[in-house]
Amino acid sequence: MKIDQHTQLYGVIGYPVRHSLSPLMHNTAFGVVGINAVYLAFETRDLEGVANAMKALPIKGISVTIPHKIRIIDYLDDLHPLASQIGSVNTVLNQDGRLIGYNTDASGALRALKGKVRLEGTHSLIVGAGGAARSIAFAIKEMGAIVTITNRTASRGSALAKALGCGFVPWENMDHVDAELIVQTTPVGMAPNVNACPIPVSMLKPGIVVMDIIYNPLRTRLLRLAQSRGCQVIDGVSMFVHQGGEQFRLWTNVDPPLRVMEEVVKEALEKQDGSN
Repeated sequence: MKIDQHTQLYGVIGYPVRHSLSPLMHNTAFGVVGINAVYLAFETRDLEGVANAMKALPIKGISVTIPHKIRIIDYLDDLHPLASQIGSVNTVLNQDGRLIGYNTDASGALRALKGKVRLEGTHSLIVGAGGAARSIAFAIKEMGAIVTITNRTASRGSALAKALGCGFVPWENMDHVDAELIVQTTPVGMAPNVNACPIPVSMLKPGIVVMDIIYNPLRTRLLRLAQSRGCQVIDGVSMFVHQGGEQFRLWTNVDPPLRVMEEVVKEALEKQDGSN
């Protein structure tokens, strides 16, 4: 990577975010297609400061992750219609000093699910009520899925369910849902707390589809349990790479090298698993 006075700056904001593989994925993609750019991780809670810094430096684009996907909206100049509909932003484009929010989580999730489950009429449980949960619930409901949301904080979960026109079930009663598709969107089970699992084992019935959007570790405890009980599992790498590819395209107007992006992420995760 050659950094000079023409190098464009991108990054990811979140708290925490130092564990993120987004810098590895995007910097690899920039190198493959020959774009003079660098992508960094910015661990911060100061969203107003982020917005000001993007305009002042300027930073060309950012990814937005936990816990900022909803709050960042207050500091943007405009929203893409899909991001406005969903009410969650995971991508910001700096367009000549105007910060525009996009949502690529929804399309990333649908691509991860494509070919694995027929969404129309499928009883689906979304675990969590953050920005990713909002995006995925919206996307699969648009495809005809019957969606129920559960969340540890009932007020947040029921508010999201009401906003999207979905069902809601309290956290302690999630096993009352006869789900054919379970999508886990919380940080529970993310490294370093890899032994945690938010789903009761009794829900993991043979033949259902279980997706965990956590990509680190590659196989969460939830996915290992689900696979051992005959469920079809989808790890978080596919959604991570596809949403990142859409970000890359928005920022650069260049098709992302998805295969290479996926390979470098999986290689990093396998090395990490081998060292533990």
